[in-house]
Amino acid sequence: MRLEGKVALISGAATGIEGELMGFGGASARLFAKEGAKVVLADIDVVRGEKTAAQIREDGWEALFVPLDVTKEQDWIGAIGATVSNFGKLDVRVNNAGTSARYTVEETTSDVWDAQMDVHAKGTFLGTKHAIPEMRKVGGGSIINISSIYGIIGSPMSTAYHAAKGAIRLFTKSAAIQYASEKIRVNSVHPGYALTPLTDRYFAGREREWLLERIPVGRFG
Repeated sequence: MRLEGKVALISGAATGIEGELMGFGGASARLFAKEGAKVVLADIDVVRGEKTAAQIREDGWEALFVPLDVTKEQDWIGAIGATVSNFGKLDVRVNNAGTSARYTVEETTSDVWDAQMDVHAKGTFLGTKHAIPEMRKVGGGSIINISSIYGIIGSPMSTAYHAAKGAIRLFTKSAAIQYASEKIRVNSVHPGYALTPLTDRYFAGREREWLLERIPVGRFG
């Protein structure tokens, strides 16, 4: 019960349905709830999000789903408002929502570039910006930004994704310094290759072999 009494808002959290391959957000929501937190799951996928939240409640924990497009500031204001309205405060923000774009530099269009930056970099910025005032009210908090190993290293593909995840890393460092004195911690997490609903369809065939050769333990997360 390490999170007993805490309230957490997690974006990109719809894929946490029991019996299905889960994403980082959905799995995190379940673990947060098991550790005693009241969790708010936010996502553009309303059907899966509602189902995940309902299953968490059926297991005896407290959970709420709110629709959220992380690229829209008004959606963030609404999601954080719903969190505080239902649970009284906000202690933890997990910026997890993400998409993929697997193109080289020359294949990457302006629209693809903008979309990756909007979801990853802008989404993380807005989620952090609007969480800080609520955390200030309770004397501190924790903001966790899900970046990627691809926010640190390069690869033959995913140009815009790399740049957007790298932006999360540097944004996190800046925000951490700005708000440390207010006991608001800001950290980024950089997962390696892991099987999620987003990556599962890509980790097949020759690429699967290429990836496994680069993982010291010889398996995906």
